[in-house]
Formats: sequence, C-alpha cells, structure tokens
Amino acid sequence: MPIKLIVQIPCFNEEATLPQTVADIPRAIAGVDRIEILIIDDGSSDRTVEVAEALGVDHIIRHKTNKGLAASFRTGLDRCLSLGADIVVNTDGDNQYAGADIARLVQPILEGKADIVVGDRQTSTAVHFSPAKRLLQFVGSWVVRKLSSTDIPDAVSGFRAISREAALNLNIVSAFSYTTEMLIQSGRKRMAITSVPVGTNPKTRESRLFRSIPSFVRKSATTMLRIYSMYQPLKTFFFLGLVLIFVGSIPVTRFLIAYLEGQGEGKIQSLVLGGALLVIGLTTFLIGMLADLINFNRQLLEMTLEKVRRLELAQSASAANAKSVADRVAEVAVKTAHWRDAPGVSAGIPTRADPADRARVSSAGGRPHR
Repeated sequence: MPIKLIVQIPCFNEEATLPQTVADIPRAIAGVDRIEILIIDDGSSDRTVEVAEALGVDHIIRHKTNKGLAASFRTGLDRCLSLGADIVVNTDGDNQYAGADIARLVQPILEGKADIVVGDRQTSTAVHFSPAKRLLQFVGSWVVRKLSSTDIPDAVSGFRAISREAALNLNIVSAFSYTTEMLIQSGRKRMAITSVPVGTNPKTRESRLFRSIPSFVRKSATTMLRIYSMYQPLKTFFFLGLVLIFVGSIPVTRFLIAYLEGQGEGKIQSLVLGGALLVIGLTTFLIGMLADLINFNRQLLEMTLEKVRRLELAQSASAANAKSVADRVAEVAVKTAHWRDAPGVSAGIPTRADPADRARVSSAGGRPHR
C-alpha cells in the first residue's frame, strides 16, 4: 500500500526562514511513496504566503488572525488527515530542526514500532542552550515523563512524526502549546511513543511562543496540571484532598491533646481551623470522584469523535473517488462526441447492408457484411 507523508509547517511571519526550511525537506525517503508539504499560515502580516506559493509547496492553509501554535498544529493535523496522510511530520518554520533528519524521524513508524516519534535535540550538549535553560529543560522533561508515563528526554521538542492512527486519536485542547499536552494524552492512551536524536540549525530568531522564561514556566505548568487533571482526575484530587486532611489534622490533634489535659478553652481556634481544612479535604475527595465519572463521559465522547472523524474521512474519500469517476466518464463522453462528429460516422454505422449492396454481393456469390 502506498505511503503518503505530509510535512506540516506552522508559520507566523516566517518569510525570511521559510525558503531554507522547505529546501531542507527531503523529496525522497525509503519506504515513502509520496511526500507533500503543508503550510499553516497563522495570520502572518508579512509575505509568508507569497513566499510559500513561490516555493511551490503543495498545500497552504490560512488563519485570518493569529490563533497560536496549538491551534495551528490542530488545523494542520486535521487537514493532513483529510488529504490522506499516512504519516504527519511537524516542524517549525524558523528552520530550527534539520530537515534531513525527517527520514530518521519516520523510520520507527514505517517499521511499525511506534505511533509517535519525538525528535530529541540533545539539549544537554546543545551549545546554544544556556545553563539555566538546560536545567529548566531537564526538570520540565522529567516532570512530563512522570505525568505521561513515557520516556521522552526532550518533551517540548516540536519536531515529531505522527502516524495516521495516532492523529485520529489526538484531541489538542490547549491554547498555549501542543507539545506537553500531546505526550500526556498519548501516554495515558497507551500509544507507542519513542524518540530519536536529531540535529538542529543555528538560531535564527527569538521564540515567539513566550516572552520570558518565567512566562513559559508558568504557562507550561498550568497546561501540564490541567491536562493531567483531565486524564487522571481521581488521582489528582485524591492527593490534593489527602494533603488538606493531613494539614487539617494537625491543629485538630493539637486541640484534642490540650482538651484532654484540661487546657482546651484556649485552643478553640485550632479546632475551627483544623475542622475547616478537614471539611475542605473531604469535599475535594468528593470532587475527585465526580470528576472521575465525568472523565468516563469524556472517554466516550472521544471514542465518538474518533468514529465521526473516520466516517467524515471515508465520506470525503468516496466523494473524491466519485468525482474522479465522473471526470473520467465526462472525458470519455467528450471523446465519443468527437468520434461521432467524424465524417461518415455522424449518421451512425449501418447494422445491415443496404439493398443495393446486398444485390452486388449476391451476384458475386458472397455474403453481405453485417
């Protein structure tokens, strides 16, 4: 079965770096029959679209306004599926990643060993990473590994390959970035995830995803907490409630000890504080149980969404095939019309010889032509 690979490139004002990014993408990979390029223009104000058209990329999608990296990734993934991609590779428009490593990135998927492959930039040895950034990268990736139950050393790398089956099961809801959300989600869905070392190119510009390191840490932490809570609500609220109950039990125990010693009158505030914390902790437990029930409904909704996607894609493929058949029929009809208009054919081909022909053939002892 022919394998189709689509390389999607989310872009926001990338007219300067896009030509080199596209030029680095290989046009032939062993095991892949067709390679196409998709540009997602996220409301650029420069000539990104014009440059993409001049480069002859296969597909271009435009956002009227800047919706962010996560939305661009989600838009690109949906379009790649509708275009019949068997493998989707996501890379950045600033030429951060070495395009030649796309072949290495898709190899585990071609071999049937992985659903998602993440490019490992080997940040511990990257010369353009500052010591502080290396530390944050190490800590952040460690946290994501624990939350997602995966073993990916570079969790925020945007250079990754996704199989069609995995893409059908991914539902990106974050407004900030898709990288950590995808790992937590795919890890909790028990997808096969691996990583391969990839090269990087010299830095061309500052990141537009965040304004400062503290801003990035805050947004990433919020995203990780939200997504983990969405997929593991009972565990999240259980430990939160456990902490509140533990903290609340301390002043309550203090009051009880004082009360048994006959000095409880001056410790009533401990009882009030501890009692409030115990009630909040128990309420948190109940919220966790309710959230866990909602989580099962979310899983049912995701299963339904996956089936709807498959039906839509199948319907689109059927419509495309029907259009192809209709085009062929129309082409044959045009050729037939030209043939009928040819001299001696417009009146039709006689099915029997006329009487004069029959008489001539009979006199010659032959048989009339049929």
